[in-house]
Amino acid sequence: ASRGVVVRHVEDEARAQQIALNCRYPPIGRRSITGALPQLGFETYPLKDATETINRETLIVVMLESPEAINNADQIAAIPGIDALLIGTNDLSLEMGIPGELGHSDIVAAYDTVIAACKTHGKYAGMGGVYKPELMAKYIEMGTQLILAGNDISFLMESARRQASAVRGMLR
Repeated sequence: ASRGVVVRHVEDEARAQQIALNCRYPPIGRRSITGALPQLGFETYPLKDATETINRETLIVVMLESPEAINNADQIAAIPGIDALLIGTNDLSLEMGIPGELGHSDIVAAYDTVIAACKTHGKYAGMGGVYKPELMAKYIEMGTQLILAGNDISFLMESARRQASAVRGMLR
């Protein structure tokens, strides 16, 4: 079973390199050996098999949430051991001075940049913070593959509102 880690506000190649070193076993990184892990069903395996499996079954996602990060997307995507570059669209819009304008041409250009970097280096392009279906469809059509389609609080609140509305309807 695959596991993963998401690291926010990755701005440059040096930070991405450190993340890969900390999260991967040799020959990619320098992660310390631990006991049995969930990727192995908490079983013990020969060291070579265990480290190869965990490297393969751990998804490393870095979030790009600033213009600097977008400008460095190609260098970040080139780092071995990083699997996906996910745009934190709301934070990016704030840092660009266009808060909440998730379809703004500067945001679209950022998606173009990140998607191109990911295609060049064989990584997944990701989208976070965009939940309107028509805008999601645009960025998916452009080439995003790792999609955050909502968040737990909004899903819970939507369900709670629907249930409360149904109950109120019964009381009338």
